[in-house]
Amino acid sequence: MLTQEQVYELLNPIEDPFLHTTFEKTGAIEEVRIKEEKKHVSVKIAIAKTNTGEQMQLQQEIVNVLKKAGANTVGLRFDQLPEEVIEKYQPAEDQDKAHSLLGEGSKTNFVAIASGKGGVGKSTVTVNLAVALTRLGKKVGIIDADIYGFSIPDMMGVEERPVVRGEKIIPVERFGVKLVSMGFFVEDNSPIIWRGPMLGKMLTSFFKEVEWGELDYLLLDLPPGTGDVALDVHSMLPSSKEIIVTTPHPTAAFVAARAGQMALQTDHEIIGIVENMAYFESKVTGEKEYVFGKGGGKKLAEYLKTKVIGQLPLQQPYDEDGVFAPSVYQEDHPNGKEYRKVAAKVIDTFE
Repeated sequence: MLTQEQVYELLNPIEDPFLHTTFEKTGAIEEVRIKEEKKHVSVKIAIAKTNTGEQMQLQQEIVNVLKKAGANTVGLRFDQLPEEVIEKYQPAEDQDKAHSLLGEGSKTNFVAIASGKGGVGKSTVTVNLAVALTRLGKKVGIIDADIYGFSIPDMMGVEERPVVRGEKIIPVERFGVKLVSMGFFVEDNSPIIWRGPMLGKMLTSFFKEVEWGELDYLLLDLPPGTGDVALDVHSMLPSSKEIIVTTPHPTAAFVAARAGQMALQTDHEIIGIVENMAYFESKVTGEKEYVFGKGGGKKLAEYLKTKVIGQLPLQQPYDEDGVFAPSVYQEDHPNGKEYRKVAAKVIDTFE
């Protein structure tokens, strides 16, 4: 009959199916028990991932080895290796995946900014929400996923382009926000004539080929509507939450409802509605003029069973000497203060 020492000798050379490292190195064999009268061997094995198809194949391999060596019956129990052992022997490509934005170990919160139609200020909201989150001490990035209508680099006054270091793209940074946009890869503002699969590939590159570092929040400026890119984002980021941008105009709110429905149908939580261009306040009289109507944001929020988290009036950022950023509101600007409140609400949603 087999001895404990023989069981160790037989099983130690077997490799963990995920770490491709022998049981001897990982210390996988946690327990061996033998019942001589029944020629029964009981073994407890620790591996990187349990309850998988690979575990089933490994189980069969171990049983065959022990039965061939003389055991009549074999009992197996599987446990998970300690995290420090997994990290030590994890293949490099798996480590890259684990530390990427889309990896299992990612701590980045994803916020998609969507609208039903163009021209409602979705990108303006994205930029200023990102800057406001940064002012609140968060590490923030933006993916300008509006492939056809990229505008964020210009809004933020970004004039340089990303550089490539090794096989990674280093994002441009402005106001403490890291940014990648299709606009960086197009010459002379040329039109983009791409099909769905090509768009999906570009979007994947923005996630996997950019050296983002550690981010608390990654904001995605989606194209208006419910097209291919929005679908790709919803499938790639199952944990993403969403903000819907509209104006007070009933038609804008009606169209924005489609984007909201798409989010709900793909199980994405809607953080809330931002009503942009909510009103114009006269500097002379202080009166509010509802240039684009009234009530669209509230009506949309009721329809989507969420709330209005911000109402932004029509205002220009202050002029600053030597600072070119046409759409970024200063911290002491009335709209800058409003975006700070919106950012605080977003943080509360995730904490």
